[in-house]
Amino acid sequence: MLDKVKLVEERYEELNWLMADPQVAIDHVKMAEYAQEQAEIAGLVQAFRRHRTLESQLADTRELLETEEDAEMRELAEQEIVRVESEMKALHDQMRLLLLPKDPKDEKNVIVEIRAGAGGDEAGLFAADLYRMYTRYAEAQRWRTDMLSFHETDVGGFKEVIFEVKGKGAYSRLKFESGVHRVQRVPITETQGRIHTSTATVAVLPEIEEVEIEIDPADLEMDVYTSSGPGGQHMQKNATAVRIAHKPSGIVVSCENERSQTQNRERAMAVLRARLYEAEQRRQTEERGEERRLQVGSGERSEKIRTYNYPQNRVTDHRIGLTSHRLEAIMDGDLGGIIDELATTEQAERLQAIGA
Repeated sequence: MLDKVKLVEERYEELNWLMADPQVAIDHVKMAEYAQEQAEIAGLVQAFRRHRTLESQLADTRELLETEEDAEMRELAEQEIVRVESEMKALHDQMRLLLLPKDPKDEKNVIVEIRAGAGGDEAGLFAADLYRMYTRYAEAQRWRTDMLSFHETDVGGFKEVIFEVKGKGAYSRLKFESGVHRVQRVPITETQGRIHTSTATVAVLPEIEEVEIEIDPADLEMDVYTSSGPGGQHMQKNATAVRIAHKPSGIVVSCENERSQTQNRERAMAVLRARLYEAEQRRQTEERGEERRLQVGSGERSEKIRTYNYPQNRVTDHRIGLTSHRLEAIMDGDLGGIIDELATTEQAERLQAIGA
């Protein structure tokens, strides 16, 4: 492993030389490209250099231990060896993680789709609760959220809500949320005090650029209609809402929340690209006959991933067996602890998968 990191360090030094070249200095695009590449490997190089310094310290201390006769000095040397070896192990583990191939989608914005499942009106209310949870979490991360489409229920919940989250690393954090979420609580309409179980499905899709997936315009069928969403008289008088059907896949996307037809079309196309990309990724995996080795963050929409139990003030993530009794805080957007545990587990699974 250290030989691999040594090559990364050499590239880091090469980038220093390249960015010092006057011809590169006047090429702002190339300069930004090199600076970005160097920034991405800087942490690995720093860990490697610290590890190398500790190796030297360890060798000197062991040599001292072999020649030192004073008992007190020998004890200090032994303690130093333990400390240095412990730090070296931590750096070694850190470098293993930093060497893992990065998912190019991790830095992307995401499109989140939440749909009410089993449970009638209560499922719709739970879908609205999940929407609030994610938007509050995004707000805490200083990410921006934009509503793309929604269909409300009669009691104030959502049959479906689709929104975009824009921010650095949004997909790397929210990708773990895809799957079936289950709630256990007494609905507001329940007169007997009985606990009901309802579900909602969450899908987290990376935002896909036009150049990343090709869509033949001939495969699209677009309808425009008068919006029923917010926007006042302008939207009521004009056919601004857009519905796009992709005929080969049967995927249908609609958007009506923007004030212009052009904006709604762009938003609908963004959702369509994300769905087509996801479908293609799933098809390729099935064709290769790959087993789903990484259980965390797999994005299986049919997989029950988490239960929110209100009577017990409990949230349980079934993939990693994590239980928290901070339900109220989590529903208020405090998801960081759960997502950290999921990310750590995924890293461990990836290391195991490559035999590291």
